[in-house]
Amino acid sequence: MNTLPPALDPQSCRSRQNAVRGLLEEQKLDAALFINRNYVHALTGYWHEQPLTPVAALVSQNGNAILIAPGENLNAPAADTHISYEPQELCTLVENIPARLSTALSQILEPYKRIGTTNSIPTALSQSAEWVDITTDYQNLRRHKYPDEVKLLRYAIHATEIAYTEARNILTPGLSELSLYSSMQAAAINAVGEPLSAWGNDFRSGEPGGFPRQRPAANGEIAVLDIGVGVRGYRSDLCRSFSVDRNPTDLQLKAHARVLEALDHAESYIRPGASCKTLFEEVHAQLDGWNGYSFYHHLGHAIGLDAHETPRLNPYWDDTFQAGDVVAVEPGLYGDDLRGGLRLEQNFLVTEAGVERLSHFPLDL
Repeated sequence: MNTLPPALDPQSCRSRQNAVRGLLEEQKLDAALFINRNYVHALTGYWHEQPLTPVAALVSQNGNAILIAPGENLNAPAADTHISYEPQELCTLVENIPARLSTALSQILEPYKRIGTTNSIPTALSQSAEWVDITTDYQNLRRHKYPDEVKLLRYAIHATEIAYTEARNILTPGLSELSLYSSMQAAAINAVGEPLSAWGNDFRSGEPGGFPRQRPAANGEIAVLDIGVGVRGYRSDLCRSFSVDRNPTDLQLKAHARVLEALDHAESYIRPGASCKTLFEEVHAQLDGWNGYSFYHHLGHAIGLDAHETPRLNPYWDDTFQAGDVVAVEPGLYGDDLRGGLRLEQNFLVTEAGVERLSHFPLDL
């Protein structure tokens, strides 16, 4: 890419703050405190690169948005006030950084009696107010992705596809999973143009998933690669399955064709108002037990600032698709003679007119 990730639009950040204020009004809360650098970025436009030092954002009912982060003259286009704290002494991190953050927060929390939060709060603040868990409500609130968020997700998806190009180029019998992992990660970092905010998930050959090992890939196996690339908190989720020796068996090819049919069905089904649970049930009936193989996991979920977001393509929830959702759909088939199994995943933006596919890397084995 040779570029940096696109910046969030300050006006959209303000709109996301106002949506939080609507939630505060509904639940009779004075403010909401967010101690998650991904959420802080979405609300203020400030991206905190250093994961060792926590940051926070306070959105109050009275219209103020306060950023609490170490440093001075930070680029936070949608924060009204910035309060700094010092997490280190002469470049040595102190032993209790959350306590430093709590001290900074205590300066601004006193006027607020009922505060919503999506994280466990620092112990030092637990008695300062009545704290209300708004985790589920906040995730539902931000399921609609703004155009600036979709831009960042497109950027993350494109970097994921560049990592898959690297995998396709180097995967061969004898290559260790760790070598594949590190080469794919390097390709993604170079594509993004800065360190990743997240990286995972599955990098194994001969198994449906798992973290990479020193184990070399073998002839006849399928490498099931399910990758999430994080760009300033926004995270893709895309899976491809590759024949290690590029000579898939007839059984693998037939299973691959079946999974493709399920993915095509999902793409034609998704539209605002459609049931996620019904789509899962239809795909489950199409795949589970076919030719003796299993489909044992969810069909997918939304993506954004968390690895799994609302809506969920899962029978344990009864969600429906809405315009503005960005969802990952990942049907699969697994069995011993498939040598790892097959999972294929696409990312979609739900629109008023139906669906737009955001991922474009080839699906072939």
